Amino acid sequence: MSSSDEQWRFPAPPDDSATIAGPTSAPPPSDAPRARVRWPLNVVLFAITVWSVFEVGQTWNGQSEVPGLKGWLSGWSFAVPLLAILLFHEFGHYIAARIHRVPASLPYFIPFPKLSPFGTFGAVIVMPNRIRSANALLDIGAAGPLAGMAVAIPVMIVGLLYSTVGPRSESGFIQEGQSILYWLLKRVVHGSIAQNQDVFLHPTALAAWAGFLVTFLNLLPFGQLDGGHVAYALLGKRQDRLGRFAVFLPLVMVGYNAWVHVRPIVLRGMHEGYGKQSWLPVSAATVWISIFVLLWILRGVSGVDHPPVDDARLSPKRRIVAIATLALFVLLFMPTPWAVF
Repeated sequence: MSSSDEQWRFPAPPDDSATIAGPTSAPPPSDAPRARVRWPLNVVLFAITVWSVFEVGQTWNGQSEVPGLKGWLSGWSFAVPLLAILLFHEFGHYIAARIHRVPASLPYFIPFPKLSPFGTFGAVIVMPNRIRSANALLDIGAAGPLAGMAVAIPVMIVGLLYSTVGPRSESGFIQEGQSILYWLLKRVVHGSIAQNQDVFLHPTALAAWAGFLVTFLNLLPFGQLDGGHVAYALLGKRQDRLGRFAVFLPLVMVGYNAWVHVRPIVLRGMHEGYGKQSWLPVSAATVWISIFVLLWILRGVSGVDHPPVDDARLSPKRRIVAIATLALFVLLFMPTPWAVF
């Protein structure tokens, strides 16, 4: 008999006719240790992410001064659609991995309260084993972005319907990144927009835009990002050469944003004095610097070259899916993800 069994038994009474009670006949002693509930890390991180995203949504909804649960719940119009986009994205990967019998963890969400404008840095799925075929690699890599965008596009349309068009401020505003797809959807919903006007996003539209940004970054053709998986399934070893250049794409975009947004400040400062100039547009370049740092960290963790596959043959239908997924990257590409003016 083990010591744990003894803890669940009671001493027999003096009467020899009495029997020893089993664990179901009476409650355990009050001093018996209780079993500890161990929540999976996935659940804990998701719960923190939900709290963080709702809190950010409260701010985007203009309810940051409302105290308590009522104020926190007011962030639902931002938090619910954003969490739905991220969940569909990650479970797209997970379900595709299960279909191909590739071991994969449930999503690990990355909460980032207070500092992130979205309350989260997205989520990751851990796959400990190498993916063996190009077909499986394509399915797993493309399933996430396509599933997420299947939610993000209708959410964006609904959010734009609730958004308003008005005069653009001279200064003190955040300009969200413009992509081809985002511009087209604004044009469909609001028609032609005057040059001195802009769309002021409803929190739901902002959540969809965040989904666009996350998908765009994931589709960068680098390493083991989603775009790296898709490009390797399509191009094979040629993707390794592309990936070595892709890591430096953010630096190219830093130069572009410095020329477009920072150079005019410098030129005006030469004539009017730098004390009168606002340097907030420098943020347009610093965003790409942050992306470069993240890619460089990934480069150090997982390497530049993509792990090889045993069967490099890609079916014709999947080849079309791969090309369409990389075309989606072009449609979502944001030269300036965001900037403060």
